Amino acid sequence: MTASYALDWFRQALFTAMMVAGPTVLVVLVVGLLLAILQAATQVNDQAVAFGPKALAAVATLGAAGPWMLTQLSEFTVGILTALGTMGP
Repeated sequence: MTASYALDWFRQALFTAMMVAGPTVLVVLVVGLLLAILQAATQVNDQAVAFGPKALAAVATLGAAGPWMLTQLSEFTVGILTALGTMGP
């Protein structure tokens, strides 16, 4: 295995991680921003108030995008295992 080959797999691993985690992170970010604006407007500054909606948004996103995420991770894993099988000593 050459260094460029290893770096290519590392780059692909980071890209896959970003693609899989991206939807959940973005949804929780938007919900958190909306809740922060609402809390600032109502002057309710309790962190426990924001946890529930963000947790529900994360679970809903994982439920909706879960099959796609699993497909992406499975394809990446199969690609790595196939590449490892073709490497020689």
